[in-house]
Amino acid sequence: MPVEEAFVLGSGMEVLSNAEMQRADQLAIAAGTPGFKLMLSAGQAVAEAAHALVEEGPILIVAGPGNNGGDGFVAAAELAAQGREVSVILMCERDQLQGDAASAARGWKHPVLPFNPQAIGRPALIIDALFGAGLSRHVDGEAREMIEAINANGAPVLAVDLPSGINGTSAAVMGVAVNATETVTFFRKKPAHLLLPGRVHCGRVRVADIGIDAQVLDEIAPRTFENDPDLWGAAFPVPRIDGHKYARGHVLAVSGDAAATGAARLAARGALRAGAGLVTLASPRDALAINASALTAVMVRPVDSPIEFGELLGDKRYNTCIIGPGAGVGERTCDMVHTALQAQRHLVLDADALTSFAATPERLFESIKSSQDNAVVLTPHEGEFPRLFSDLSNKHPGRSKLERVRTAAERSGAVVLLKGPDTTVAAPDGRAAIAANAPPWLATAGAGDVLSGIIAGLLAQGVPAFEAASIGVWMHGEAASEAGPGLIAEDLTETLPAVFRRIYDALGVEY
Repeated sequence: MPVEEAFVLGSGMEVLSNAEMQRADQLAIAAGTPGFKLMLSAGQAVAEAAHALVEEGPILIVAGPGNNGGDGFVAAAELAAQGREVSVILMCERDQLQGDAASAARGWKHPVLPFNPQAIGRPALIIDALFGAGLSRHVDGEAREMIEAINANGAPVLAVDLPSGINGTSAAVMGVAVNATETVTFFRKKPAHLLLPGRVHCGRVRVADIGIDAQVLDEIAPRTFENDPDLWGAAFPVPRIDGHKYARGHVLAVSGDAAATGAARLAARGALRAGAGLVTLASPRDALAINASALTAVMVRPVDSPIEFGELLGDKRYNTCIIGPGAGVGERTCDMVHTALQAQRHLVLDADALTSFAATPERLFESIKSSQDNAVVLTPHEGEFPRLFSDLSNKHPGRSKLERVRTAAERSGAVVLLKGPDTTVAAPDGRAAIAANAPPWLATAGAGDVLSGIIAGLLAQGVPAFEAASIGVWMHGEAASEAGPGLIAEDLTETLPAVFRRIYDALGVEY
């Protein structure tokens, strides 16, 4: 995604589960909008997207037996009225359709083709209106054969709501799923538009307004959001003209020994670029010269033991700590973490700090919950996550990343950030944000260390933990897009100033 596309303030950012979207429909209908009117609007939006995607040539609509198929029938009638050559394959007999779907089918005055993959032919566009987002069982039999034939056809595919075969809430592939070129969804996105593996089947996602009043969200009270400036813009730290470096916080990053210093330096530099007023590296004495010679604006202090670390934290100006990148696995790192928590410091825990508690995760969670400072962020990747949350494995296909991270945050008492192409952040209170702006070249050594530093730099400036983690993830992705292919971790801190400028432009901040 081009970076400039992400700066659209005022767009809807809530993400609705299947049940929440169903409730939105019900509330709209209860408020006086007939369900069939919503279907007409949805079908017209599909027709508009279809015409924009392929301006000429025959269009085939593959319709299922539910409301998704009804949307397809409305789109078929609309496209035919525009002079397009349209045909419809229907999964069931017409007289088996019920409710609004049956009404929509009556608007299609032409025959339907048999539900046979051979009936697909060679269209210029296939509209997938087979299954909706609520699919909860594995696709098999004739439906599976049809989806496989759609994928093998070679024509571009426009999916209605979600590609058939994807569960909208979990983002799981239910055996097989359509590979769409583009997806049109309605009112708000669902988790599967953002989470993997569902997202990779969606192609470009359009969100169409079909007449559901946004006020229905007041009753639904969604707790999941797409991670973009709309979510956290009000919390973004903008330096005051009368401010000074001491007002912007002081981050203390813990370095490993002489053989493992680079990760902590990456984190420290990330914190400084993110706006922390000062950053100090707590370095073992055997690595002091190495760290000092490689750093300029980041200060270095000798710290060998948790006791010395605690003495350093006697200075209240160190308000935020990063522990983990290159810190080493073992009791020393555990003790450093407990020391920071007992000192009530904002804290980012990554890498070795997480692995150090693999045998006793409850010990970490108890320490977090007993700390009076609730600004603690855990930043595991998929390899580290099960070391702390062994029962929340990603091996279960029906368990979404969103569900796993939310459970982890509630259990640990910390904000949990599970990294990946769909990095998800969750707070203990149930709020969650899913990011979709990370380019593939961000998967490189050291990138996570920089992310830890960015989050710490934001925490140091007083940004709440959930917002700091969400901002950090989004800026991290944007900085990687700014750097482009060939990115190495060191590039991320160099491209952050450009990201700051674009955020300021989006927020209307002069600089």
